[in-house]
Amino acid sequence: MRFITKKLQQPSGLFFIAWCLTASFGTYFCMYAFRKPFNTGLYADLYLWGLGYKTILLIAQVLGYMVSKFAGIKVISELKPSQRIPLIAGLIVFSELALLGFGLVPFPYNFVFLFFNGLPLGMVWGVIFSFLEGRRFTELLGMGLSISIIAASGILKTIYFEVQGMLPFITEFWMPFSIGLLFLPLFFLFIWMLSVIPAPSETDVLLRAERVPMTPADKTTIIRQYGPGLLCIVLIYCLLTTMRDFRDNFSVEIWNEISGKHWHKNVLAQTELISTVIVIVCVGSLSLIRNNIRGLRATQALMAGGLLLTGGSSLLFSQQVIGPYTWMLTLGTGLFLAYIPIQMAIFERLIALFKMKANAGFFVYACDATGYLGSVGLMLYREFFMKDLRWSKVLMQFSYVLCFASLGLLLLSVIFFNRKQGILRRLQHQQQPTPPAGLQNITAY
Repeated sequence: MRFITKKLQQPSGLFFIAWCLTASFGTYFCMYAFRKPFNTGLYADLYLWGLGYKTILLIAQVLGYMVSKFAGIKVISELKPSQRIPLIAGLIVFSELALLGFGLVPFPYNFVFLFFNGLPLGMVWGVIFSFLEGRRFTELLGMGLSISIIAASGILKTIYFEVQGMLPFITEFWMPFSIGLLFLPLFFLFIWMLSVIPAPSETDVLLRAERVPMTPADKTTIIRQYGPGLLCIVLIYCLLTTMRDFRDNFSVEIWNEISGKHWHKNVLAQTELISTVIVIVCVGSLSLIRNNIRGLRATQALMAGGLLLTGGSSLLFSQQVIGPYTWMLTLGTGLFLAYIPIQMAIFERLIALFKMKANAGFFVYACDATGYLGSVGLMLYREFFMKDLRWSKVLMQFSYVLCFASLGLLLLSVIFFNRKQGILRRLQHQQQPTPPAGLQNITAY
């Protein structure tokens, strides 16, 4: 233990970086084991209130997750370091108990337990990221979270099919609890790894600004000063979250439509892992840019590239220029190239550039809460107004909306923050002391 503590005191060392990557990846990956496996089931021929039962289950969980995100705006932004580990452990245990209820209570009454399953899980990301933010390598350290966000869904779906094949007597209603139980010991191992990560160093604070629990007055000040630019980012994130959830929740149905029902189930993990590698390289490289202005511009450019890739891939697929596999791979890669930088980089740079008295949790949870409203809205719209439309067609059409609307909002946010940066630069220049008359020529030179 002493060896680990000593090595972690070197915040730029390979051991520290590898430890943070492993801890964040493992913890969030295990969280998905409590959230995602149920949506691999088809729940065929089950209906409630005129809706497919799987849609009911998805809406119930997302509503719980959304409530958790709204609560997280306050809880995560005001969270003290000493409260992190007890909170995250309690959140996961509560979620697993809800999955037990989902298995015990018969159809059609068990959908309520998926609301309670989602209710605590929305705050897990914020607790994990609070260990990583405000460091000179935050974008790199956060890659563990990014990897799990992209890779977990496909891998856990593959694990679901494998467990189902080995234990066919476990029903679709008991599979989520069983997989959660399988991952529970691993989850506690990874939260221990998080608990021994030291606080940001003096150099980290100098480069990225200190991250502190926020007060209501701090939040009001931030919204008043930066509201229009932040609103653009929130709306972009809302569209990205809606598409990410739709693609993820109905990926089995989409693959059935575009490739027939005989596609290999490993393709789910394969496409997500390839996307993961690409996103790691692109987003992780942002940590190499120390200048916060350049880092912000690079992040905005990466997001624009991801949005263009998302819309462009759907256009090429509709024209039969590329096949189903290439479309799903490229679409997912573009989606996460725009999505992950909002979580890992853009707020990090804004806080550091403008020296905001804030933390990333406040911004990301405001984005997430809005995003899941959009996710529920799209599912309901599909069920009531597009029943005869294929899942793949909905995904394709929404990718066009996402591309054009998000690029416009991104441009507006760039203009807003560039103007804010110009005002900040002028204020800093005015506050600089005027050199003595005899030294003015030397200073100018």
